[in-house]
Amino acid sequence: KDSSAQSNGKVLMATVKGDVHDIGKNIVGVVLQCNNFEIVDLGVMVPANQILETARAEQVNLIGLSGLITPSLDEMVHVAKEMERLGFDIPLMIGGATTSKAHTAVKIEPHYHAPTVWVKDASRAVGVAQNLISEEYYDSFVKALRDEYDRVRETHAGRRVNIRWLTLAEARANKVSLDWESYTPPVPQLPGLQRFDAMPLEFLVPYIDWTPFFHTWELKGSWPKILDDPDKGEHARQLYADAQAMLRQIVEEKWLRARAVVGLFPANTVGDDDIEVYTDESRQTVRTTLHHLRQQTERPPGKPNRCLADFLAPKESGKADYLGAFVVTAGIGIDEHVKRFEAGHDDYRSIMLKALADRLAEAFAEHMHDRVRHINWGYEQGDWSPDYGLKSENFDGDKLVREDYVGIRPAPGYPACPDHTEKPLLWELLDAEANCGVRLTESYAMWPAASVSGWYFSHPESSYFGVGKINRDQVEDYARRKRMSVAEIERWLAPNLGYEPE
Repeated sequence: KDSSAQSNGKVLMATVKGDVHDIGKNIVGVVLQCNNFEIVDLGVMVPANQILETARAEQVNLIGLSGLITPSLDEMVHVAKEMERLGFDIPLMIGGATTSKAHTAVKIEPHYHAPTVWVKDASRAVGVAQNLISEEYYDSFVKALRDEYDRVRETHAGRRVNIRWLTLAEARANKVSLDWESYTPPVPQLPGLQRFDAMPLEFLVPYIDWTPFFHTWELKGSWPKILDDPDKGEHARQLYADAQAMLRQIVEEKWLRARAVVGLFPANTVGDDDIEVYTDESRQTVRTTLHHLRQQTERPPGKPNRCLADFLAPKESGKADYLGAFVVTAGIGIDEHVKRFEAGHDDYRSIMLKALADRLAEAFAEHMHDRVRHINWGYEQGDWSPDYGLKSENFDGDKLVREDYVGIRPAPGYPACPDHTEKPLLWELLDAEANCGVRLTESYAMWPAASVSGWYFSHPESSYFGVGKINRDQVEDYARRKRMSVAEIERWLAPNLGYEPE
């Protein structure tokens, strides 16, 4: 960038309190810098007061908020309310994987009088920022934006009115119907905990799914077709070559340490939607109870209202079933290398390292699930060893990407189990922080950021799904089961609420 070029304006950027994800934010920052915007980047887990105090001290022209996990949506609403309370008058940009135009229009924009804009991706950020600081285009841009957000709110309200609800009792009556009488759950070969302190990174590389890597860099398309795409192919091939070069360094020089803990526990479903985990095979003492949510809108004929608890044998069936849990990370050791790149103003390599660490963490989760199915639980047949992906001609990475195997590994905070407040129970079961070095933030994001956690279900008919919108009767029932207030549950499950909280 030409240091003599006149600044287009100063933009403060931050990942909000409780959230640790910053790759998208950093890419937006680089793109804005390339277009002569001055960036004040506060990093991750930044509380509202620090964002606003810095914005005033630095006299910024725009504020950009980023977040990946759903609790960050509520924090962004809080920041907007604080900006209004403190008399701010500068535009606010909203971005990140869980954000949306609808959420921005319905939940954030009404709380702040100055323009609040959802930015879909880095490629749109420059146009939005330029319009917001342009004397010539500001008024027409903001008018068009507000008209559009009015329409979004009307559409959102109309959709909510048209939701065809079932009562919670009706939804439970339409649960997944499985023949427990003739089914025998597989018994784990290695029950209890197993920890892995330094998994060789070369074992994980074959498990990498490259499609999301290109999405991180806003190159939409699927691997490997994207390499031959007439428009994006050249860029994709260069990016892939750079990624391969750094990946070799990461593996050979051991830049990152991969740690994991997995566990398999006696467990059964109780009371429709909850799962009891027992201390031992006698199943006399409940170690913890896990809580799940059920799809509550009307389904097409023959389709069930699913809940993850449906895939575990009910206690009254008399069948001894099991539940698995895991936490993996490929992010230990990343900070020193990120700092090295940032000290040299090498944003590209800093972002590349974080993107590859994320891919390795997801690959580690796939690798551990492969291991558990073959060894720890042992219900999948075939030879398997930790270096299977390197040495076996039968290894099929595409099959794993398609999830063409028995069993699922849903993650708390994702569509099948969207409640992040269940994560501490998973952490307690695995003693995850002590056993693999991953801790939870106040919003239940995982740190290091390149980490993955979830549950293992073994039933052949277990499948992924989205809970979607839920109604007040389920929220009240869920709050009672979890011994939390309805207001607290509504805050954590805000994106799933099919009604406006009182």
